[in-house]
Amino acid sequence: MSQRKLKLGANLNGVGNSISFWRHPDVPTDASVSFEFYKKQALKAEQGKFDLLFIADGLFINEKSNPHFLNRFEPLTLLSALGTVTSNIGLVATLSTSYSEPFTVARQFASIDHISGGRSGWNVVTSPLEGSALNFGKGEHPHHSLRYEIAEEHLGVVKGLWDSWEDDAFVRDKASGVFFDPAKMHTLNHKGKHFSVQGPLNIARSRQGYPVIFQAGSSESGKDLAAHSADAVYTGHETFEEARQFYQDVKSRATEYGRNPDEILIFPGIGPIVGRTEEEAERKYQEIAELVSIEQALNYLGRYFEHFDFSSFPLDAPFPDIGDLGSNSFRSTTDKIKREAKEQGLTLRQVAQRASTPRSNFVGTPEKVADLIQQWFEGGAADGFNIRTVVPNGLADFVDLVVPILQQRGIFRTEYESNTLRGNLGLSIPRNRYTLKPEVV
Repeated sequence: MSQRKLKLGANLNGVGNSISFWRHPDVPTDASVSFEFYKKQALKAEQGKFDLLFIADGLFINEKSNPHFLNRFEPLTLLSALGTVTSNIGLVATLSTSYSEPFTVARQFASIDHISGGRSGWNVVTSPLEGSALNFGKGEHPHHSLRYEIAEEHLGVVKGLWDSWEDDAFVRDKASGVFFDPAKMHTLNHKGKHFSVQGPLNIARSRQGYPVIFQAGSSESGKDLAAHSADAVYTGHETFEEARQFYQDVKSRATEYGRNPDEILIFPGIGPIVGRTEEEAERKYQEIAELVSIEQALNYLGRYFEHFDFSSFPLDAPFPDIGDLGSNSFRSTTDKIKREAKEQGLTLRQVAQRASTPRSNFVGTPEKVADLIQQWFEGGAADGFNIRTVVPNGLADFVDLVVPILQQRGIFRTEYESNTLRGNLGLSIPRNRYTLKPEVV
């Protein structure tokens, strides 16, 4: 058997997840709506043999939102364009099951899959922000458990629509005038609790069968959805032990659902800061941290808690008791913030600074960052990593300085194995449900 290889994704986010990232002199202030910026980042990631690009999204903003959130591309539109200027790298985007119709979602991702030759992926989210409902005429925002119930049915409908056509359904015989075989077209006729969808979908399956399914929730409901239905999981953990526990938890849940645990890949998100020396890496971090005022940090923290206003609490007193606030939004994140604040005796100022300018352990020389990645990968804490850009030129630094070390150590590819996302991730092509036959032993 071939040696297990590390997987890498590049999280492209314009002017960044830091609330003041855009103020750095090396950051283009229009990056979030600059196709040339995204194209340059995509080609750099492909040069580094990354498995995929990832574009996150959200559906609600206000005057306190991160600058990147205020003015950014719609992800599927952007990925369609990036699919025409790249050749091997995967194209993954976030799209909400709470505020999107299954037929449209199935059609959009299938189209990107065909445009790119089988490189698309869908990050299935349920939309944590309460205000999202205000933009879609949906009344109240669904509570956490209901959102995951909707997501499970939604995803099942989408997969059913992707199976509308058997792989050889389109005959396209000019001589006989037969364009397709009607016996190989299938109508879904789904009637469920939340959706009623007839089908069939008006586009065929692609080379990789289905777009690759990602899932990004780390709550109990999120882990169950991932273990049951996802091909890969985005998550975030600060320590090796936390990441390893999550990894084992999701893999064991997948096994309980009758799945091969190797068929679900775990991608912790990290924000590496790479310098040729420790001092250079530290300087890069401080240049970003110093741009964030405490008022901005409080606003950024508040977003996780349904845009709660923390400004009335004393900054240097212990983090306030806010009860269940946040449980219906970014639940796993807000639970972690509250838990760590209590366990570590953090003040509100410290919590806000951590949230607004997060700092991972992956800061230092290329060798140090590569060592940590190898430890997590070989120690059962990750199958790959979602690389976030937290300092200017962070992706280029990682590609130029860290990737060669990982390649020299034999844990990361030097050439692409495939030109489909499933092929590069080592995932099997889902068989069409209408052509399934008993395996021949």
